[in-house]
Amino acid sequence: MNVKDFYFDLPQELIAQDPLTDRAASRLLVLDKDTGAIQHKTFRDVTSYLRPGDCLVINDTKVIPARLFGVKTETGAKIELLLLKRREEDIWETLVKPGKKAKPGTVVSFGDGLLTGRILDTVEDGNRLIQFHYEGIFEEILDQLGQMPLPPYITHQLKDKDRYQTVYAVHEGSAAAPTAGLHFTKELLEKIQSMGVKIARVTLHVGLGTFRPVKVDDVLDHHMHTEFYQVEETEATKVNETKAAGGRVICVGTTSCRTIESAAGEDGRLKAGSGWTDIFIYPGYQFKLLDCLITNFHLPESTLVMLVCALAGREHVMAAYAEAVRERYRFFSFGDAMFIY
Repeated sequence: MNVKDFYFDLPQELIAQDPLTDRAASRLLVLDKDTGAIQHKTFRDVTSYLRPGDCLVINDTKVIPARLFGVKTETGAKIELLLLKRREEDIWETLVKPGKKAKPGTVVSFGDGLLTGRILDTVEDGNRLIQFHYEGIFEEILDQLGQMPLPPYITHQLKDKDRYQTVYAVHEGSAAAPTAGLHFTKELLEKIQSMGVKIARVTLHVGLGTFRPVKVDDVLDHHMHTEFYQVEETEATKVNETKAAGGRVICVGTTSCRTIESAAGEDGRLKAGSGWTDIFIYPGYQFKLLDCLITNFHLPESTLVMLVCALAGREHVMAAYAEAVRERYRFFSFGDAMFIY
């Protein structure tokens, strides 16, 4: 399976740079995964495709302001840091730019010394382990000094940090937002629940692997990065009861999908628990729990496009993407959405 099979031509101007004022006003391309039939709707119309007895699975991770700008204490040289994952209480795995200036033993100062960090080691992919030193509460300092880690294809400055969070974000730990969830408002979720649709919350802390390009020709040679997930017993029960009763499990975003597919047992039931997942879903994968997917439009040749193709078939997905380009849909994190059923 060649990575070029998942390429499509995307005009630069279709990459959304700013979120809409009204979250639920995005467009919605509805795709029948069996026939390839397409409908064009508004995101609020998603309720027309939900049924009593369905279960909507959402990822309640919260993005941390993980981008920090500092200077080397020895030379004053500028350094940019992106927090990827917490290894221990004050030790983080980070992405550092420029990497050549970030050798073990280097001390970096942020916010005129409000926060300092000593580089301990170089790990996989050239990432750095850094131990932070500070007085007070780390999360409060990070909120004061850090910026939201917007993807590299978004060049505009984000005016409101909350617009890169879902309205149901709770558990801090992501380096990127589960962007399909950005379309939901609290009112829309309440309407969905009032229809008799269960809402199950899971947590997957999104890492930068989401944005890493596939650099190998053969898709099967690609290595996924690990991300931490957690599924509570009450939420697993909602999903399992839905399946047992003949309802559909509808994931909001590829992260929710990867979480429940990672935590699914061989018996097709969702298991409560937590752990690290590097699940890679591409065409040929047999879904254990997922029936339908709400997702944004993804980068060409990305693992996310491959996941969508695994659900709806490469031909149907590529045709839908070509239609979205023709119809001038907005792409990527702040863009429009698809409902695949």
